[in-house]
Parts: sequence; C-alpha cells; structure tokens
Amino acid sequence: MVAVPPRTPIAAITTITRKDLDRLAVPAIISGIAEPVISLVDTAFVGRLGAHDLAAVGIASSFFLIVVWVLAQTRSAVLAVVARYYGQGRVADITDLVPIALWLNFGLGVLFFALTNPFAEAIFRLYNAEGEVLEKAIAYYHIRSIGHPIVLGTFALTGAFRGIQNMSWSMWISLLGAAVNGALNPLLIFGWGPVPHLGIEGSALASLIAQAVMFIMAVQVMRRRTPFRLWPRSWRHPELGGLVWNSGNLFARAITLNACYYLANRLATGYGVAFIGAHSIAMQIWLFSAFFIDGYAAAGSVVAGRLHGANDRAQLHRVSWQVVRVTIMIGAGLGALYILGYRWIGGLFTSDAEVLDRFNAVFWMVILTQPINAVAFAWDGIFKGLGDGPSLRNALLFSTFVVFIPLAFLGDHLGWHLHGIWAAFIGWMIARGVWLTIGFEQRYAAHARKAA
Repeated sequence: MVAVPPRTPIAAITTITRKDLDRLAVPAIISGIAEPVISLVDTAFVGRLGAHDLAAVGIASSFFLIVVWVLAQTRSAVLAVVARYYGQGRVADITDLVPIALWLNFGLGVLFFALTNPFAEAIFRLYNAEGEVLEKAIAYYHIRSIGHPIVLGTFALTGAFRGIQNMSWSMWISLLGAAVNGALNPLLIFGWGPVPHLGIEGSALASLIAQAVMFIMAVQVMRRRTPFRLWPRSWRHPELGGLVWNSGNLFARAITLNACYYLANRLATGYGVAFIGAHSIAMQIWLFSAFFIDGYAAAGSVVAGRLHGANDRAQLHRVSWQVVRVTIMIGAGLGALYILGYRWIGGLFTSDAEVLDRFNAVFWMVILTQPINAVAFAWDGIFKGLGDGPSLRNALLFSTFVVFIPLAFLGDHLGWHLHGIWAAFIGWMIARGVWLTIGFEQRYAAHARKAA
C-alpha cells in the first residue's frame, strides 16, 4: 500500500520543471503506445498473409479501437478526479470511486461485446467490406471483441495510477502486454510444431491474451501498491455524478472523433483492396505516432489536474505551454524519422506492389500531420487533466462537421482518393489545435500576466 498524501495542496508548494514532466512522460509514452504497437504487430504479421488479410485486420482492428476509445474516456475522467484530489492531498476520500469506475467500465465492455459481436457482418458491410475481406474481418473481430471489457477495465485502472502521478506502473504493464503479443503473433498466425496455423484468427487471439495479461497485472498493482480497493464499500460517491457527466462529454467527443475514422475507412474501402490496404498501414502509423506524442501530453494531463486541484493557475499556464512546445518537437522528430525511412517503412507491412505504391504516394501527408497533431494532442491532454469535457467535445464537433467531413467528401468528389482523405485529416487536426489554443488562452493568459 502507498502512503496517502497529507491534506496539503501539493502543487502549491512545488514548482513543476521540465525534468518533472520528462520523468512522467517517458513511462507514459511507453505505456501509451502499447495498444497501437499491438495493432502494428498484428498488421505487420498479417500483411505477410496477403492484401485481403491486411485489409480485413485494418477494418476490424480500427472498429475495435473505435469502440474502446469511445468507452474508455472514463480513464481521462478518472485521471482528472484523482489528480485533483491528489493536488488537494485528499486521495483517501476517493478510494471507493476508482473500483466503481473499474467495474462500470468492465460492464460497459461486456455490454458492447454483446451489442457488436453478433452483428459483425452488418457492421463491416457499412465499411464497404465484401467477399474475402468481409469474411476475414468478421473472423478477426469475433475473437478480438472478447477483449472489450478487459481493455476498458485496464484503462480505468491506469487512469487512476496516472492520477496519483505514477506512470511507471502503466509502463511495465504495457511492456508486458506488448511482449506477450509480439511472441504469440508469429506462433499463432503461422503455427509451429503442435501449434496449428490459425492465420488471421491467431493474430486476434494473440492480442486477446496480451490484453488479459495486462488486466491481471493492473489489478494486482492496484491491490498491492495503491490505497484503492478492488471492490467499493459503497456504490455511491459524491464525485460519481461529475465523473459520469465528464465521461459523457468525452463519450460524445470520442464518438465524433471516431466518425472521422469510420468515414475514412469507408471511403478507402470503396476505392479498392489496394487502397484500404495502403490506408490501413498509413492509419496504423498515424495512430502509433498519435499515442507516442500523447505520452508527453499525458504527463501534461497529470500535472494539469494536480495544479488545478491546488488552484495554481499561473503555473498551470506556464507548464501547459511547455508541454505544447515539447510535443511539437516530438512530432517534428517523428516526422524526420519517417522521412529517412520513407522508401522502406511500407515494406515492413506488406510486399504487395500495388499496396506499396498507394501507400508511398500518400505517406508524405501522414508525415506532414506529425507536428500539427502535436499541438492538438498536447491541448487534449491539458483539457482532460482539467476535467473540461465540454471544451474537448465542442472542439471535435466543430473540426469534424465544419472541416473534416466537407473536405473528405470534396476529395472524394474530385477523385483525390487517399489524398483527399488525408487532406481532411490535416485540416481536422489544424482546426482542433486552433480551437483549444484559443480556449486555453482566454481562460488562463490573464493569470500568467498577473503572476509576471
């Protein structure tokens, strides 16, 4: 059990430095990229089976992540509450709230498994999938979807760990999960000795086992290393209503966000197997980069919640802009690495010449988004730490319906294909970053000027 912090606003008596942010960010980056690394590994191994398998995993894993991201927004809500109480020195007052969030998340996962698994065929037909691609996507999702409650439960716990300013537990949990998935993928996909060749279903099974291992480890850490209980003494808590309200706003935001991913996948699938195969690779790289950048934003989220709890607005403004600057450098660094590996990165995922041609033709746009994404993701993290779901929701509504959807359909009408889809993503991310930057400055710039 960890010691419960004293009832003193912690952030009020400390100054947050770049070193403090880095200490939180490094494990956050490692833990944050676990899920996209699992999907990248799936994509890389399955890509060796053929273009149809690659397209199927791209569609099915994207839908799986859509459901997870929509429902896992309680992680950010839990983080905001726990970090605020940590900043106030009152963690003992929320020991029942975390297990409530855990089992609510687990129950939501069970519900959405029941709502989506039996209707996988109808869902993937909405993506324009048909024939062999449709058949393989259904087979993959039927196994992978069992992980919905497991992943959502894990997210709730890691949100609580981050709230008490501990990123290393999530990091080790994520590393273990990625290692298990990496070891099982080739074994179950291609078979070896007594282990049969399972193909695309073996990839889904490897991911499911990895996620189960991560959940078990997270529960053990919670029981042994934190003041939180596995089962609450009471299912009522004063913060529960606020947690549900903030989660609801984040749900609406995530649904809007994932509508963009759905539309992009639907359009790409309609252009042909080579197009959706290329888009799947581009999207997996984009998501990996997003989670990598989001690791530093997660450090900002943790610190923002802590400073918000201590009502230290001047330092909150300074630290937030520091987070933005560093994430831009990270995004630019990732972009530079992708430029260096431009001609061979696609070959890590497929040997299909047509898919590679389509991917290489659009990869420069994925690279261009990296520093742009960094601004939006940094502010996402800050506003999540503040528990400000409405601002995040409104930013997504504006950027999606005013920018992304019109640009995506315009590109489709003009025959730009993947270039139209990625032009929409670039415009979408610019709009999100600008909206949140303006909102933050309107709220906190005056406090920074007063402190100066």
